[in-house]
Amino acid sequence: MPWQPKKTPKGKLRNLSLLKKLRKDKLINDQFEVMLNSLSLEEVIGLKLELASKSIGGKLYGLPLWHSIESIAKDAVLKYIYSAANSKMEAARYLGVTSEYFNKVCKKYDIKSYFSEN
Repeated sequence: MPWQPKKTPKGKLRNLSLLKKLRKDKLINDQFEVMLNSLSLEEVIGLKLELASKSIGGKLYGLPLWHSIESIAKDAVLKYIYSAANSKMEAARYLGVTSEYFNKVCKKYDIKSYFSEN
């Protein structure tokens, strides 16, 4: 019988890491991480918005930022939890939701494809 790799148990997240993904995609480096770590989350969000508006002429007219912030924050938290937890069950517990609800929001935000190698 030929050797076969061990199957990942259902619900395992296989050591996913947002940090590793961004490094692999060459979007961040050690120096950037140190600088980012010195900023508060509010400063990072504000800076990102300022840079985005600067690239399009200084204004984000018509963009429903106030109504979109909840969705943006949930997407960010899901990406973090997906990389921090060892299983989907553990991730759901971190968030204080049922595993069914966790699977539903992961599907809604398409978190799995974000971490896929393709």
